Amino acid sequence: MSGAAGGTTGSARKRLLKEEDMTKVEFETSEEVDVTPTFDTMGLREDLLRGIYAYGFEKPSAIQQRAIKQIIKGRDVIAQSQSGTGKTATFSISVLQCLDIQVRETQALILAPTRELAVQIQKGLLALGDYMNVQCHACIGGTNVGEDIRKLDYGQHVVAGTPGRVFDMIRRRSLRTRAIKMLVLDEADEMLNKGFKEQIYDVYRYLPPATQVVLISATLPHEILEMTNKFMTDPIRILVKRDELTLEGIKQFFVAVEREEWKFDTLCDLYDTLTITQAVIFCNTKRKVDWLTEKMREANFTVSSMHGDMPQKERESIMKEFRSGASRVLISTDVWARGLDVPQVSLIINYDLPNNRELYIHRIGRSGRYGRKGVAINFVKNDDIRILRDIEQYYSTQIDEMPMNVADLI
Repeated sequence: MSGAAGGTTGSARKRLLKEEDMTKVEFETSEEVDVTPTFDTMGLREDLLRGIYAYGFEKPSAIQQRAIKQIIKGRDVIAQSQSGTGKTATFSISVLQCLDIQVRETQALILAPTRELAVQIQKGLLALGDYMNVQCHACIGGTNVGEDIRKLDYGQHVVAGTPGRVFDMIRRRSLRTRAIKMLVLDEADEMLNKGFKEQIYDVYRYLPPATQVVLISATLPHEILEMTNKFMTDPIRILVKRDELTLEGIKQFFVAVEREEWKFDTLCDLYDTLTITQAVIFCNTKRKVDWLTEKMREANFTVSSMHGDMPQKERESIMKEFRSGASRVLISTDVWARGLDVPQVSLIINYDLPNNRELYIHRIGRSGRYGRKGVAINFVKNDDIRILRDIEQYYSTQIDEMPMNVADLI
C-alpha cells in the first residue's frame, strides 16, 4: 500500500506503530476529524455552555476538541484514550447536548466498569448540566434495588451504571429503553477485563436499532474490535495521546507531621509563604474542606474554599475571585484538580495525601503546554510515609523533606 493510498507515509506509519506498541492494534485518527479549539465554537446550547464554564473548564482538551462535534453530529465514535485526557467530560458534554429535557425518559445510557466510575460520571453530568435541570441516575450493584426502581420510575434523562445492574433494570422493565438515542461504553477494555462482555451484549440487544454508539478505551484488543464491528456503523476513530501531565519543574517536598492535629499549625506557619503568589490546598473530603476553611478563618487567615456540594453560582463567584487574584488561597477537593488552570498558582499543598496515585499528578502536575514551575508540599502523617514512597516510585520522582527557605523557591 503506497504512502498516499494509506494516508500516512511509511516513516510516519512506523512511528505510529512504535508509539502504539502498547495497544493491540494499529490505529489512526480518521481524516475527516477537524479540531474545534473552543467550547464556544462547538454549537453547544447556552445552558450547557454556562455549566461547562462554571465547572472550571476553559479550553477543551485534545480529545474534546476532536470528539464532541463528531458525537453531536450523531456519528458512532471509537476514541482511544486513557484517563486524564478529559474523556469523561467529552462524552458527558455530548450526551447533555443531545437531550430533549422536556421528555422525561432515558435518552442516553453510559456503561462503566466500576461503581465508583459510574458515580463519578453521574456527578459530572449533574454538575455540567446544572443549568439544564437534567435528571441523571447512577445504576450500580451493591445498592438498594427498590431505590433504583423508584428513581427510574421518576424519569431519568441519563443513566450511568455497571453492566450487570443496568441489564437487571432493563429486564425488570424499570429501565425503559425505547427513547435511548446513545450508548456510551467507557473504559471498554476494563469492562471486558472484568468479564462484562455478555452483559454488554445483553444490554445492547434491548436498545433501539438506530442507537448511536460511543466507545472509549485505552487499548483496543480484538474483542473490542469485534464489538465495534457488531455495534457500530462506519465509526469515526479518534486517537488521543495523554496530554502529558508532568512533574518536571515542580519541586516536591514533604513535611512530617506525626499526627492529624498537627497539620493545622503547620499550615498556619506556612501561610505567609502561601500568599506570595496563589496557593491551592487539597483535602480529601468536603467535610474536611469546610472544617479547615472555618478553622483558618477563626485564626484570622483569609481563604476561600470550594467543593462539589456548593451551589453552582457560589462556585462560579469563588473561581472568579480566585482567577482575578482577589483571593489568594483556595481550599478544595479533587473535583477541582481536573480542568482547573489558574496560571498564577505556583504552590500546591496536599493537606491530605490523595487517595490514589493518579490524583497526585492531577493535583500538582502541569501539562507540558504550560510547563510552569511550581512547588508542592505534602503533609505526611506517620502512617502516610508508605503512600508517599509509593507515589515517588510510581512517578520516578523525588520528594524531599521541606527546607527552611521554601519561600525562596516559589
